[in-house]
Amino acid sequence: MVGGRSAAGHHPAGMACGRRHEPTLARMMRALVTVVVGAVVTGVVIGLLPGITADGPWAVPAVAIVLGVFAAVLRPLLVTLLSAIGWPGVVAGWIVVQSLLVWVALQVTPGIHVDGFWPAFWASWLGAILMTIGLWLVTAGQQGVATRHLLRVNRRFRRSVPPTTVPGVIMIQIDGLSAPLARWAIEAGNLPTIGRWLRSGSHTLTKWHARMPATTPASQAGLLHGASDRVPAFRWYEKPAGRLVVTNHPADSALVESRLSDGRGLLADGGVSVSNVFSGDASTSLFTMSTLRGRRPGPARYLSAYLLDPFGLTRSLVLAAGEIVKELHQARRQRLRQVEPRMHRDWRYVLLRGATNVLLRNLNLTVIAEQIMRGAPTVFCDLVDYDEIAHHAGPARPEALASLDGIDGVLAVLEEVAAAAPRPYRFVVLSDHGQSQGATFRQRYGLTLEDLLAGELPGEDLVVAAGGNLALVYFPRLPGRATVEELEQRFPQLLPALTGHPGIGWVMVRSGRDGPVVLGRDGRRRLRDDHVDGADPLAGFGPHAADDLRRHDSLDHTGDLVINSLWDPVAGEVAAFEELIGCHGGLGGAQERPVLIHPRDFAVPGPLTGADAVYRVLCGWLEQTGCRTPRSLIRRG
Repeated sequence: MVGGRSAAGHHPAGMACGRRHEPTLARMMRALVTVVVGAVVTGVVIGLLPGITADGPWAVPAVAIVLGVFAAVLRPLLVTLLSAIGWPGVVAGWIVVQSLLVWVALQVTPGIHVDGFWPAFWASWLGAILMTIGLWLVTAGQQGVATRHLLRVNRRFRRSVPPTTVPGVIMIQIDGLSAPLARWAIEAGNLPTIGRWLRSGSHTLTKWHARMPATTPASQAGLLHGASDRVPAFRWYEKPAGRLVVTNHPADSALVESRLSDGRGLLADGGVSVSNVFSGDASTSLFTMSTLRGRRPGPARYLSAYLLDPFGLTRSLVLAAGEIVKELHQARRQRLRQVEPRMHRDWRYVLLRGATNVLLRNLNLTVIAEQIMRGAPTVFCDLVDYDEIAHHAGPARPEALASLDGIDGVLAVLEEVAAAAPRPYRFVVLSDHGQSQGATFRQRYGLTLEDLLAGELPGEDLVVAAGGNLALVYFPRLPGRATVEELEQRFPQLLPALTGHPGIGWVMVRSGRDGPVVLGRDGRRRLRDDHVDGADPLAGFGPHAADDLRRHDSLDHTGDLVINSLWDPVAGEVAAFEELIGCHGGLGGAQERPVLIHPRDFAVPGPLTGADAVYRVLCGWLEQTGCRTPRSLIRRG
């Protein structure tokens, strides 16, 4: 069924359309609950803080009502004014705007007495924290609260944006989610919204193969630009320029996108990129790494509104604090239960989890909801919550799976917001790669890959660019690609030391005579014709391994040595060259098997190998819906 609602009030077919009209009684009950919670919070704040008194109990709900009216009337005006001032105005406004509103409300409400501004300042912050907790407890974290808030703050678009019947497409990337784990999470109830779509028959689940390197930059170069062959790893060294490129640095990602873009990326024709590495040639690019440096210095209005709204940043900070407490408990539980493999989760990750799992997720939700209400034809957003937790806790661990509940909540809210949008929307959910688990190389052997190489090459100048369980090794003083013959002559013990190490699965190197060859402990594979001497070093690494390595050998700036860690098919584990329990980038395990969940009437023409193939399918779907102009028509025009 396309359009329409299920008995539960949802749109089961990936197309949400029409405008929601909430019953008057429901609105009145919601307002009453808010007033009651506000009155209770106000009473607690007045009772706890010195400098604020009330003549009687009747004054407490009165000030709560006055504050609510002031906030509804004055805050939008203040957001506009402070946004015009710029970042100083927005930051200062976030600190004092709510305090000013509280102070004025306390001043004008009969029966309330306040001794100056500072009691009101502290009352505003304590009240915001208690109000967040109180509403969460009363609503039990129901998504409808967030939906109503987003519809309210974007109500101007409901009046000003003309409706259309041309469907838009919302593409949400769940970073790092493998197809096997996605199926498991659906069955376990961690992804109930996606599960409902699949059970209703509106959507179907397709797995695809992420070619090596299975990283976000490489996959997004393919998904958003159809050019994954321009990204050989998460980080790599470019010999001609003597430069290390790291794709999560804005300057480097902008450089790489300049090589990818032909002006016809996935999000051309008015699309929106949110929190991605590359923009896909979107006309609107928000929190996207490759376009950060080119942004105007002032804050956009949507960001100002988020910062100045108590339901925005202040609420998110409270929830982020809760996420931090949860992380401390879960890390301690892993230690007490002696879960293996595990890693030390230091304070930097603790703060990062709060930022990604709450602050960034809520900000992304706010931004996407606004773009939906503006009627954007296409939106592509990368949600990194699961990937970040899976790196540190393990991809199948309870805390990683629990993060999928929050991502599913985002999908549920967006589905409801889209029901009130000026156009119908189709939802596509996909991942860029999976993750594989295992104790790290250093945990297993007491040294890093760099230490192992330095032991064989004392004093030698080399660059090791590791990402997950894949490492590219460069010899900067040797021009071009170093050959196996040259390395055997210069460093005769190097390749035997690497291939003989138990933590190394295979090493790929170029031969001047035979082209690319893969070396293992007990054998050698010539990729030109797949001739194997001894034991095949790629045995067990999957049916795509040889093709992936042939392709990787042809990429610009690949390493002189391409090194993959061990893959233990019995334990299902790899050994990351970084200090990450869950990793991706090389071969072995579920890291190569991302997922694509799409409306059933969006056809997939056969197996999908590589992100470029997924890009072509996505472009076809956008052309099918009318959101994208086919290349043939552009050339003809």
